[in-house]
Amino acid sequence: MAEDHMRYDILAQEALRGVVRKVLAEVAKTGLPGEHHFFISFVTRAPGVRLSEKLLGQYDKEMTIVIQNQYWDLKVNETGFEVGLSFDGIPETLVVPFSAVKGFFDPSVQFGLQFDPATAPGAAAVETEADAEVEATAEAGAVEAGEEKPGEKVVSLDAFRKKP
Repeated sequence: MAEDHMRYDILAQEALRGVVRKVLAEVAKTGLPGEHHFFISFVTRAPGVRLSEKLLGQYDKEMTIVIQNQYWDLKVNETGFEVGLSFDGIPETLVVPFSAVKGFFDPSVQFGLQFDPATAPGAAAVETEADAEVEATAEAGAVEAGEEKPGEKVVSLDAFRKKP
């Protein structure tokens, strides 16, 4: 097979991030229409992400937020978004670059997108702590097959989809 000099994979990821940007920009202007609401997963330690130390302590690697009933000050620009959310009754402002987004899902219409943050513009050279930790663990052979650390379970966006 010929080498892909066009990097269609990266172009497609950028285009789909544009879908998320347009949807969030529309919601920032007009609010959520109908039953639409969003689950957005992102890498918490990615460059440009801003969270409180408390949230970083709770969500060291990845976080999923819900944009539905209780959010405020949603602002969207070319590179990311900012939103106010409440965690345990404490208001927080989150800043998330689109390059950090791993997943976007609107369960009202069963629409979802998954992204590889490593293919985001400017992110190719950045190795996250999670990647380094996984690589070191694999090399050391420290984790046996089937063993799972508490609090590190990955949930697929498919888990939120309605079953036909």
